[in-house]
Amino acid sequence: MDTRLQQLEQWLATQGYHHYTLEPASADASFRRYFRIQHDRASFIVMDAPPEKEDTAPFIRVADLMMAAGLHVPQIMARDTAQGFLQLSDLGTQLYLPALNENSVDALYGDALSALLQLQQHPVPDWLPEYDRARLLQEMQLFADWYLQRHLGLELDAQQQTVLQESFEHLAGVALEQPEVIVHRDYHSRNLLLSDPNPGVIDFQDAVHGPVTYDLVSLLRDCYIAWPREQVEQWVVDYLQGAQEAAIVDSQVTVDQFLRWFDLMGIQRHLKASGIFARLNYRDTKPGYLADIPRTLGYVLQIVEDYDELAGFAELLQSLEVPRRLEQVTPRSVSA
Repeated sequence: MDTRLQQLEQWLATQGYHHYTLEPASADASFRRYFRIQHDRASFIVMDAPPEKEDTAPFIRVADLMMAAGLHVPQIMARDTAQGFLQLSDLGTQLYLPALNENSVDALYGDALSALLQLQQHPVPDWLPEYDRARLLQEMQLFADWYLQRHLGLELDAQQQTVLQESFEHLAGVALEQPEVIVHRDYHSRNLLLSDPNPGVIDFQDAVHGPVTYDLVSLLRDCYIAWPREQVEQWVVDYLQGAQEAAIVDSQVTVDQFLRWFDLMGIQRHLKASGIFARLNYRDTKPGYLADIPRTLGYVLQIVEDYDELAGFAELLQSLEVPRRLEQVTPRSVSA
């Protein structure tokens, strides 16, 4: 019996909703669930966030922040924070991911990048958590704990551990060199919706104050869809021009310096994501994300080869046979 669903229906009744249809809208990588309610020829979304596992307060605060920044995010129509229920406006069902192709990507990413620049120009509130060194290192440790150790069953010796930790420290240092802005923290094709105005932005509750390239690499080196490197780098160059015109990035920052920030920020993010995908399988019984690891770590294997400063890390990944192990996994298709 789904007691949470019963509680949700009881709460909807207190809001005056008695005759409606209810269907799952989406489920993310947390304990939150979303339902789409059809009522009187209109629809809205209800978030189910079990209070013992999820806190609705960050979502509410960040939703207000994103709206103040001019982004198209769900409006909060009603709330019961004690029970963990939020009634949200419905931004639709058309995610970016299935809509992306060679013909559509420039226009869709153009809208997404414009929205990102708008967000990054907004003043950072003092309550927003800092994307500090401890957080960056903790995220990369997920790769070691859940992908290398739990998924691959590897035990690193002392020298290998040293190389890994020194690489993590270096990547964190590069992230902290960058200008800091509001960071959505999961700005990609599964959290952007085709809407008017475009894009609709969701799943923003984990926002932080951190490196300017983080959301950019989340979008352009998406864990769920890949584009040719030359095309990605051209988008980065175009974004940099806009960011410098908006005074988000200093005009003295060169393209090469910014691409280095972008590349190495991507390694940090993709190590984290690979660890999370493995954790979702073993801890949360969500095995589907394992098929996204080859694409995600594929970025890492490609980029580390271009940076002498990461030669030790590249050699470690080769010695652990990570490339060969990835070849044994079938990546999830774009339409999955």
